[in-house]
Amino acid sequence: MRYTMLGKTELKVSQATIGTWAIGGAGWGDVNKKESMEAIETMIERGVNLIDTAPFYGLGESEKIVGEVIRDKRDDIVLLTKAGTGWNEKGVPFKRSDYKSILKDCEESLQRLKTDYIDLYLIHWPDEVTPIEEMMDAMNKLKQDGKIRFIGASNFSKEEVLESEKYVSFDVLQHPYSMVAQDFRELLTWAHKNNIGTMSYGSLGAGILTGSIREMPKFSEDDMRLNFYDYFKEPKFSKVMQLVKRLDVYAEKYNVPVSQVTINWNTQSGFLDTILMGVRNKKEAEENCAAFEWKLEQEDVESITKDIQETLGA
Repeated sequence: MRYTMLGKTELKVSQATIGTWAIGGAGWGDVNKKESMEAIETMIERGVNLIDTAPFYGLGESEKIVGEVIRDKRDDIVLLTKAGTGWNEKGVPFKRSDYKSILKDCEESLQRLKTDYIDLYLIHWPDEVTPIEEMMDAMNKLKQDGKIRFIGASNFSKEEVLESEKYVSFDVLQHPYSMVAQDFRELLTWAHKNNIGTMSYGSLGAGILTGSIREMPKFSEDDMRLNFYDYFKEPKFSKVMQLVKRLDVYAEKYNVPVSQVTINWNTQSGFLDTILMGVRNKKEAEENCAAFEWKLEQEDVESITKDIQETLGA
């Protein structure tokens, strides 16, 4: 495993982060809890020390699973969870980041995770009602009380980040970034230059950049991959498939799966400290971790970037 310092936090973290949205189950098809736990344990055994979760993932189920896995190894794990999303009695999610809700979110996450502190605590999504100052006051309160160690945000625009920094000093930012999602490249590059830890999610494009998908999947209507991402709709799907065919060339050159080519292109970006990768079984976990045993030649990083531009216009 490869490691890096996460911004100014002085935390030494693995360049791979365990993403746990899918293991929550809701909206991700058939997910097996036992296999999910084994996947997390495998990545930890292979040197991954950063786990990302959130109350929204499976409406709390993901946090509970993570809590079970890390129960006997809490001090060895950098744990990240989030505030700012909830759900009503029917299980319908919504954004709400007011002061009381953030404090409540944190208490409930601590209970589900079976821990008394959270290393990295992020606002999951800014809501459209709560002033940023109020959100950051809550985050400062949690840090002062020792319930969280470092403060961050996910899915904030640069304007929202700059406004937030009037009240806190962000330690980490997390945004979508991959070959098929590059809208936040400029913000992540800026954050990295300003010593703010940087994390990408959706690094494997919800599986579309692993090479395992070659034709349009038949997801159910409530599947998160269909509703949250635009990769599984035309015309983008066909364009991504053209890119995957080009990635096959590099996979053959290095004698590795396409997923490992994708992982290394992300980690060799120069501005990402760590990338999230969802895993649901031991095989996926081992395959992802093996990507950190080698690197792409720089000319291939540049060539892949050109392939992305030619196929997706990104």
